[in-house]
Amino acid sequence: MQREPIFEALFALVSGLDLFVTTSRRARLAKDVTPDEQPALFQEEGPGEDVKYKSDVMPPTFDLYADWGIYARLPNDLSTPSGSILNPLLDAVCAALAPGPGQERQTLGGLVYNCRVDGKILKVEGLLDGQILALIPLKIVVF
Repeated sequence: MQREPIFEALFALVSGLDLFVTTSRRARLAKDVTPDEQPALFQEEGPGEDVKYKSDVMPPTFDLYADWGIYARLPNDLSTPSGSILNPLLDAVCAALAPGPGQERQTLGGLVYNCRVDGKILKVEGLLDGQILALIPLKIVVF
């Protein structure tokens, strides 16, 4: 298994989405992303990896993890709900991760067994400071 092509292929799914002004594999804190750079999507690897052995003679299964972090700004008006800004961005990245036509799993071009959202998507509405955030946990299974 080679990790770098896997994470490159994962990022390629979302790096071309035209809803985002900024995309990068190098994560930044929200305070370091200017409003002009948002909406932004960052891919972060980890936390850690799980290695599982079914037997002593079989090769291991690797569970790799990544997160997609989305930043967007809430307008200064008091009527726009954060969901109307964040939900289309979440829908776009989830659609990009969906398996291709006729496929049951997202294999990242045959590099992995499966890649999917795995766990709770964290949403911060930005009511205090106008900074909207979503964190999407991803699990990548490699045989």
